[in-house]
Amino acid sequence: MKEFQSQRIGYGEDAHALGAGRPLIIGGITIPDSPHGPVAHSDGDVLFHALADALLSAFALGDIGLYFPPSQAEFKGLDSLVIIERVWQLLLEQVSDFSVVNLAAVITLDQPKLGPQRSVIQANVAELLNLPLDRVGIGFKTSEGLSPQHIQARVSVLLRGHLRG
Repeated sequence: MKEFQSQRIGYGEDAHALGAGRPLIIGGITIPDSPHGPVAHSDGDVLFHALADALLSAFALGDIGLYFPPSQAEFKGLDSLVIIERVWQLLLEQVSDFSVVNLAAVITLDQPKLGPQRSVIQANVAELLNLPLDRVGIGFKTSEGLSPQHIQARVSVLLRGHLRG
């Protein structure tokens, strides 16, 4: 089987409505003192969900709904780190060797302000992907009041690897 060096770009998005009394988890970090969190079948970590979709899209492998359908009770309350781990395993089965070169993410949320949590979220994602901090860009935006009961994340990744041909 022939193998070749390749670069791939992946893109993913995730969004959820917000509900009172739910934990707000972003990039595996629980945001303290948040008045609301995502209404979701899993833990609703929009950053990890968008990252999983970005990884899958880079290799045309669908999206997380294909592998973790919300209609299945076994995924209720699922920790999104498990989603990332399973997606990583799937990629290892499909691609002989790959690595993430860098990640760029933007999270849209009106409240609470996430700036104070940037370095913790960035460090957690960098550790997860085995990247230096300067290769993990995390940006925050508000909806400018257009959608205050909503959270969204968008992620782009650049991957390099040897693909089975």
